Amino acid sequence: MYGPIAETIATPRLVLEPLAVHHADEMAVVLDDPRLHHFIGGEPLTREELRARYEHLVAGPAPFHQECWLNWVVRRARDGQAVGYVQATVKPAQPGFTVTPRAAGSTVTPSPARNVASVAWVIGMPFQGFGFAGEAAHALVGWLLAHGAGEIVAAIHPENAASGAVAARVGLRPTAETADGETVWRLPRDAPR
Repeated sequence: MYGPIAETIATPRLVLEPLAVHHADEMAVVLDDPRLHHFIGGEPLTREELRARYEHLVAGPAPFHQECWLNWVVRRARDGQAVGYVQATVKPAQPGFTVTPRAAGSTVTPSPARNVASVAWVIGMPFQGFGFAGEAAHALVGWLLAHGAGEIVAAIHPENAASGAVAARVGLRPTAETADGETVWRLPRDAPR
């Protein structure tokens, strides 16, 4: 497998538990609201469809893909209730180069290798408005940085103000880049880590 392996992450109010196939039973209920799909597309999956999706996610990508799928169920710490999920896809970043001035010999030096983590968060409708998305996303980003991610990005629909607020809360900033009609948000390189 490429990249880190998900482990349990705890915050003051939440526990991020690495995804397992059996989570589909409780998550089908948490995610069963068409409003969740307004910006991300699709529709709620049945328990069986979600189980099949989780089987695929837990198995991970083929080794030659050089990426790692990390997924967590977000639970309230006080009662263990599943409230949503966070996820990250970690893969090698595009290489960069430094070119010295012509007077110094025009040497091209590759930048050090680094990983980029593309993150996302979804909190079920009954659990929104309590700051769970921001708390879970902050924990996710901190964990990724501590485990070697050199760059953090998120693709957010330009009309999804709630997700934009979560991204800003964890230090990501919108860029001029887009991916599939969504704005790419990026953690600045000079952000505190």
